[in-house]
This record gives sequence, C-alpha cells and structure tokens, in this order.
Amino acid sequence: MVDFRRWIIAAAVLTLFVGLASAQVPGNGGSGSLVCTASVAVPPQLRSEGLTELLGDIVLTCTGGTALPNGSIIPTANITVSLGTAVTSRLISGSVSDALLMIDEPGSGLPAVIGGTGPQAPQNLCLVGGAASLNGAGPGGCVQIVNNLAVPAPGSGTVPVMTGVAGVAAANMYLGIVQNNQVIFNGIPILAPVTSGTARVFRITNVRANVAGLGGGGLPGTTQLLASITISGSTALPVNNPTPVAGFVQSGLTTSLRNANNTGGLSGSGASFNQCNTVNVAGGVAVLQYTENFGTAFKTRVAPTPINNNNGQTGVGSALQNVPGTIYNSESGFVIPQGTQGFTGGVVTSQSQIGLADYGTRLKAVFNNIQPGVRLFVSSFNLVNNTTNATIVPPATNSTSSFAVLVNGEATPDGNGSVPALPTTFALNSISGAPGITAAYELQIVGGSATAVWEVVNTNPSALETFNFGVWTAYSANPGNNSPAIGTSTVNMSYAPTPPVPFSSAAGSAASSSLTVPRFADTSTARSLMAVNICQTLLLFPFVTNLAGSGFDTGLAIANTSTDPIGTTVQTGTCKLTWYDGTGKFPATGINGTDLTKEAAVATGTVAVNLVSTLAPGFSGYMMALCNFQYAHGFAFISDIGARNLAMGYLALVVNNGAISRPNAPASETLGN
Repeated sequence: MVDFRRWIIAAAVLTLFVGLASAQVPGNGGSGSLVCTASVAVPPQLRSEGLTELLGDIVLTCTGGTALPNGSIIPTANITVSLGTAVTSRLISGSVSDALLMIDEPGSGLPAVIGGTGPQAPQNLCLVGGAASLNGAGPGGCVQIVNNLAVPAPGSGTVPVMTGVAGVAAANMYLGIVQNNQVIFNGIPILAPVTSGTARVFRITNVRANVAGLGGGGLPGTTQLLASITISGSTALPVNNPTPVAGFVQSGLTTSLRNANNTGGLSGSGASFNQCNTVNVAGGVAVLQYTENFGTAFKTRVAPTPINNNNGQTGVGSALQNVPGTIYNSESGFVIPQGTQGFTGGVVTSQSQIGLADYGTRLKAVFNNIQPGVRLFVSSFNLVNNTTNATIVPPATNSTSSFAVLVNGEATPDGNGSVPALPTTFALNSISGAPGITAAYELQIVGGSATAVWEVVNTNPSALETFNFGVWTAYSANPGNNSPAIGTSTVNMSYAPTPPVPFSSAAGSAASSSLTVPRFADTSTARSLMAVNICQTLLLFPFVTNLAGSGFDTGLAIANTSTDPIGTTVQTGTCKLTWYDGTGKFPATGINGTDLTKEAAVATGTVAVNLVSTLAPGFSGYMMALCNFQYAHGFAFISDIGARNLAMGYLALVVNNGAISRPNAPASETLGN
C-alpha cells in the first residue's frame, strides 16, 4: 500500500518509461462503496497468425470501501476474464495456468506508507501444500486476514494490509484457471483501501489468446480484442469499463521470395536449372525474406537486460521480467523465477519458470517436392545482403542489431541451463565450390521435403525489421539415370511452430500443458522455388517437302553433339517431330510426334538420318524437332531425284530455350545453328 499523494509524481515518471498502468494505495479513515475501474493502459499489437498471443495487462483500480476489523478474515471474490476466442495461457497443473493476478504491484519498488508492504512486499504465490490453490484465499485456500498497521509519524491512523494466518507473509499473487475462452481467478481477497485518495490495484497478466483469423475485415490494427471482466462471489464489486480493449489484431508477417542477388522477386516458376549441367552452390537459388508488419512482431525470448545476455536468452534462477507493469516486448510474459518466495518449481510440471516462453520468434521455410539427387543448403544466420555474401558474425554486445540463428527444430525449446543455449546442433561449414559462403548448413531431405527454422535472438522493437536467408542447391548431373529428377520444388514461409507438425491445429488452438509457447497458425502459400528442367534442344527446319509428283524429296539429319573434347555432359535422348503445313492435316494424322529414328534414341556422338518421304509422305511445310538432349544440330537437303536439276541444303535453326550454350566453352566458340 502507498499514499497516493506521495506516489503520483513517481508513478508518472515510471509509467512513461516502463508502461506501469497504475499502483496501489492505502491510507486512513474514509467511507463509501468499494468500486473498481478496469483498464488496459497499453493495448499491444497482436499477430493475427498467433495462437498464443500475450494480451495487455488488465488493471483493476479499486477505491473506497469500509474498514474491516483487525484480525478478521478478508472476504473474497472470483474475478473472471472472458474473451471472444480461446484462452491459451500455458497450463501448469490440470486447468491451472500461468495467467497471474497480482495485488498491489508486489516487487515494483514503488514507495509504500509502511515499509515492506504493497509494492515493496516480496512476490508470494498463493499455494496450498506446494500447489496452486484452486480456491485462492477462500475456505481451504491460503486464507488472508486483516492487519491494520499503524502509520509512522508524522501520519496517524492505520493502514489495512493483508497477511497470512499466524503471521505468514501475505499471498499477493494468484494463478488463474483456464476454461475455454475464460480465465478465472478464484478466491481473490478483496480488502478495501478505505481512505479517500487511495486505491488498491489488481493486475492481471500472462493471459494469452488464440487470435488467428481475427485480423481480417478491417484496416490493419483496427480489429479489437475485448476482455470482459466480471466479479462474483461473497463480495459485491462493481466494475466500471468492464470490457477494455486488450489488444489490436493485425497480420504480423510479410514474406517474399527474392532472386539470388536480392535485387528483385524470383520469377513465378522459380530459379531454373538444367538436368544435364552439374551445379554447385556458388550462384545461389534464392533469398527468403521475412518482414515484420509492426515493430514488435519479431521478439526475443526475454528482453535483454544486464542479467540476461545480449540475445535474450536466460538461465534458471535469473531474476527477469518480474516488475509489474513493465512492457518487455518479448515472447515471455511476467516471469516468476525459481527461488521466488512460495515458489520452488514444484508447481510447474513442464516448465521451470512461470510466464517464460520456450523461445524467441521463429521463422520457418518448408521445402517440398525436392527432386531426388538435389541437395539443399540454407544460411545459418540472416544475410548481410544476398546469397553471394552469406558470412555474418553475431553482434557481440548490440542487443538491437537484427540477428537470427538457425535452430534444429521448430518447437525445440531453448536451453535453460546455467549457460543458456539455442538448440543449434548444426556445424558451420564452407561449401565446396563457394569459398565466400562460410555460414551455411545442408538440410536433411526426407521424402522430398526439408524444413529450416531460424530464431530471432536480437531485435529492435523501434524499427520495422527484415530478415533475409539464403538458399543454395547442388547436384551432380547424370541425365542418363534421370538424376536429378525433373520437377519444380516449392517453399512455404511462415512463423514457427505451426500445425500439423509438431501439433494439430485443434491442439495448438487451445490451452496446453505440453505444447510450447509461442505457437502460430500457418497462413503461408506454396511458391515455386527452383525447377530442374530436362535438357532439350528445339530445332526448326523452315522448309521441308515431299509433294507427290514434284520429283523433290528432303533428307534430314540430326546430330547429337553432346560428346565433345571440352568435357560437356553426354546425353542420349529422342527427338519428337512436329509437322506443320497450314492445314492441320499432319498434326492430326499421327505424323505429329513420330520419332525421327522410329522410337530409337539418338545416342551421343551420332547422327540420325532419314527422308521426309519416309517420315511424312506427301508433306510440304515446316517441321520442328524437340530433342531431349542438349546440343542437337540439324541439316536438311532438298533436291530432285539424283540432284540432277536443283539441290540446296541448310542448317536447322536452333530455337533458344535458355540452355544452348556449352558451359566449358567461351562464347566465341559456342555453336549456334
């Protein structure tokens, strides 16, 4: 308890810097009905992808009331917070969650009329037999009694404060029970502050909500999440403003798929690679870009402090994020460290500290339809610029430099040891053929799929941040064995973790004792990342003829020149012939698609020859040959029988399909037609 008139100036300054909404009070004398006003001083922005978004603290500021006899039992009331969506605060024992109600801002350090009370009191959970009391301070719970303490000189009178039975320290923190869309704080002791100009404060924190899907329909940041406050029980307690805004919902993430130089978007079909050309990772495939839509959409696990290291990690027993009313801009809420009075860790079944998130914001890329024979690499950290500049060193002391680290699972918790650690089992390695890339990791591909997850460990809440991560590929060309296989790989980009792995959508959308925090819905769509294309050459023979009675015929020759003295990958394939005479006759008669070598492959280093009179009797027009190998070249020779009157020959035109240059030959020596 605190004298309001002495406290107001200090509180105003503290509110400016740490977001403390209000504080507690007491005093002497006074009368009138006890009335409370609900408020959320700083409603936060909530990510519409979030299944466990942390709401703003709900503060009940209560004034008035009638003094109770010294030593009497303090009456209790049940305080319920109801949302328009599921409450997803972590369950720690049955339906008991880590949602927390505090009385008179314990541990805030604000001035108190009586030393050691109210804001200067130790933080003490209401426990019975080492477990959270389901009845709070009600019968069978941690009953609280009135202790009217004398006000030191020069004041006079008494101040009503709480204390436990037989002089036990007051229980000033209570855990809430989650039931679907509600969190209920049973048996909260209601001790009127009595004195005019004073107030008693009940702060509700660590309430998480499933807001996925609530952000549509309006302009960004205009969708409100209301919290309805009701109070029932043996003590009547009217509430003004019973439905405060607890947060504003909007999309937190925008993703983009960029080209390898990070100079523009990747084409709709993705980066293109040819099956017949061996690829190393020097050139890169793409840059995955994640941009936050508001300054606090990317968060560290806990806020960096002198106690926590620069990247928001923390060990067991650290005193962190436990000042009531402080805005920490992290994934964790109000954290009760082990060693706090009345809390030994035995209350919690799956986590070591109440309110502590399992990790910072995580960003995920899911790769699908990766072709057999293809290897995939990602950057171990966010890039400085693009995939050709992938080396980055973690900032040594700057806690606001944007930095994210590859971790070994989307829901693997960060370490809680004396030396905090991210779950990074990867080794940094220099990729063969790309000496400038020293911080990349090869993904394990299972069933054509692979996943990469990065955790944000440094972030600046005062800026919109973008994280870029590089993607590379490598494979050895073996087209004779169809390796790598032909096809297009895709990528989905989102927050992490998301269903269906490691949890179902239904499970992740409800409160849980076993699932990690935070969790997100998957709002991503698949994008084409890279295509492995069959190596082909498209030849155009502009004029071929074999009209009946003309006496002319056309000889055709197609050479497979993939065997050469400069180490070109050899290929064997077939050529599909398509004939066009302007009437549609030949494409419709079965001639279309006839193999030049009668279904036989054109072996590397050979030339296939035939006559139009054999392949397409009576035809005159143009013909296109699509050969399933690179470096096909064609020749046509038109003459009468015996070439007695007229004869001519020409090279077939090579239609550029983007893969007609020999990689080991200079441009001046590259064959054209």
